[in-house]
Amino acid sequence: MARQTPQYIWMNGEFIPWDEAKLHVSTAAVQTGSRIFEGLRGYWNDEEGQLYIFKIDEHLRRLTQSMKMMRMNLDFSLEEIRQALVDVVVKNDLREDVHLSPSVYFGVGQDFFSHKPGTVEVGAYVLAGPRKSILGTDKALHVCVSSWTRISDRDMPPRLKAAANYQNGRLATVQAVEDGYDDAILLDERGKVAEAPAACLFLVRDGIALTPPITGGILESITRTTLIELLEDQMSVPVVEREVDRTELYIADEVWMCGSALEVTPIVSVDRFPVDDGQIGPITAELQKEYEDVIRGKNPEYSDWVLPVYS
Repeated sequence: MARQTPQYIWMNGEFIPWDEAKLHVSTAAVQTGSRIFEGLRGYWNDEEGQLYIFKIDEHLRRLTQSMKMMRMNLDFSLEEIRQALVDVVVKNDLREDVHLSPSVYFGVGQDFFSHKPGTVEVGAYVLAGPRKSILGTDKALHVCVSSWTRISDRDMPPRLKAAANYQNGRLATVQAVEDGYDDAILLDERGKVAEAPAACLFLVRDGIALTPPITGGILESITRTTLIELLEDQMSVPVVEREVDRTELYIADEVWMCGSALEVTPIVSVDRFPVDDGQIGPITAELQKEYEDVIRGKNPEYSDWVLPVYS
């Protein structure tokens, strides 16, 4: 089943019908993948009749960092893009969990080396259903360690959220699915655990949560930072950011992926090795609950992390 198609998309300052939002095949974004973007979520709170966008400012801050590395000079301010993300939800009158994405790209007539002012275009869109939150469900993944290596900062910097970077993860995911797994884990160029194709990783050993460092070939994940704070402050679980060996995944007590799209998704086996007893672990389950309370605006302690759309 396809996601719900919204009526409108925001492009370069205007709302236009979804079917009219098209790029020519000659755009640099199509030809060379010269596009950066953000993926963030909005969560519906049925009790309040409110939709909350999670950490919108942190996502836009990362967008500016990606633009800087891509030498993109945009004529629109961050405040205009921020307002567009709110408006595109309201314009489409969506009252359910949604996925939002601002996208910045080099447009028509630009070549491989585009970087001058005036060559950059921007769009913002929203998607809804049927992809619902996995929080509160029993969804868990069986994954493998991929034969593909995670890109490094000296090749295509992973902290740059560029469309082209995701081909690295796509190769790993397709191979994993063809081999009978749900997803993959990528190692870095030195053989240490990096991340999943579209998510960061945590594992638990002896009551301590471990996660690879931001210098280990990972996207500087906003969800990852959020979970570190929730683990330490709400759950009293110590977190250590350090290099992780592949074999630590086999003997871990718990493993999970995290990201805007994956939220907190448990992993119950790696390379056919069950993670502990092969069930969702207690820390993972509690973290899912803490995270869901925050993103749906149910925890007032973190009210500054969510933006209400319908005022």
